[in-house]
Amino acid sequence: MAYEKVYNMSFAKTYPLLVNKAVKKGRTAEEVNQLITWLTGYSPEEIERAAGSDISYGDFFRQAPGMNPDRKLIKGVICGVRVEEIEEPLMQDIRYLDKLVDELAKGKAMEKILRK
Repeated sequence: MAYEKVYNMSFAKTYPLLVNKAVKKGRTAEEVNQLITWLTGYSPEEIERAAGSDISYGDFFRQAPGMNPDRKLIKGVICGVRVEEIEEPLMQDIRYLDKLVDELAKGKAMEKILRK
């Protein structure tokens, strides 16, 4: 399946891309970590450890301490696909993070991004 390629990507290679997308638009790595923490339950220290390890992107999400139930409130299009319509749960969680970082890079307020 096409999803396997994404699941097998290295978190260590993917994480800097997420951070760079936000930083280029005037946001910070700390804000990206805040999004990841909100979504997955990882602490900022655990995120940094994962970024320095060989964990795959799929395993990073599979092993998340606690996926936020409010992630289902995330709506919109990322990579031409509506995140709320993705049927594969793991891919949906990955795309939720993409959507959160996209909203951050577009200048949206953190309170709105975190669905408060």
